[in-house]
Amino acid sequence: MRNVIVTGGSRGIGLAIARRLAACGDYNVVAVARRESGQLAAAAGEAQRRLHFRACDLGLTETIPVFAKSVRDEFGAIYGLVNNAGIGTDGLLATMHNSEIEALIRLNVLSPIILTKYVARHMMANGAGRIVNISSIVASTGYSGLSVYAASKAAIAGFTHSLAREVGRVGITVNAVAPGFVDTELTRSLDEKGRQRIASRSALRHRPEADDVASVVEYLLGEGGRNITGTVVTVDAGSTA
Repeated sequence: MRNVIVTGGSRGIGLAIARRLAACGDYNVVAVARRESGQLAAAAGEAQRRLHFRACDLGLTETIPVFAKSVRDEFGAIYGLVNNAGIGTDGLLATMHNSEIEALIRLNVLSPIILTKYVARHMMANGAGRIVNISSIVASTGYSGLSVYAASKAAIAGFTHSLAREVGRVGITVNAVAPGFVDTELTRSLDEKGRQRIASRSALRHRPEADDVASVVEYLLGEGGRNITGTVVTVDAGSTA
């Protein structure tokens, strides 16, 4: 059974990914978050010891090397890494506090890059691995009030393309998934009218769900994704069609 780390695994898209991977029976999933949610605890209880919670505040980037080593020491070789943890602070750039900007960039950009560095080192030694980064459609479309968030997700897309070139020669694939406005904690700031407006603009006339994103991640980690690397897969019900 292959080990997969899923960051931000206590809720929303991360929880959906962790739950789906554990349920398929092929993976031993380590869900990472600052604290364990009731939903994650319940999912772990149903997963027959294939879903584990390990606490780490990824915003404290200096702790990441030790944390990555502890996971590998406990579970063994890491086959998959899903960089999902992030914050979606909204607000006009002109009125955002510098501390908010710095915290968002640290968690959304710096921490996944550093975590990937330490996990990918061992993947390279093992000659195999799958890395999936969660980006967003706003990285390419833009959205008023999300300029800093969009910048962070565009950075992740660029990171994905270049890292795929760096590690492909040793059997590691690197891809990103760009969800549309999935109904999670990060998009709850939108009122119902705003959500309906987004749904009406999509080709399929509805918003994607967290499990839609999870199913794409599962595919990229699986045998079907063996020749897919350096790409960004959009899951947005046709909002950008």
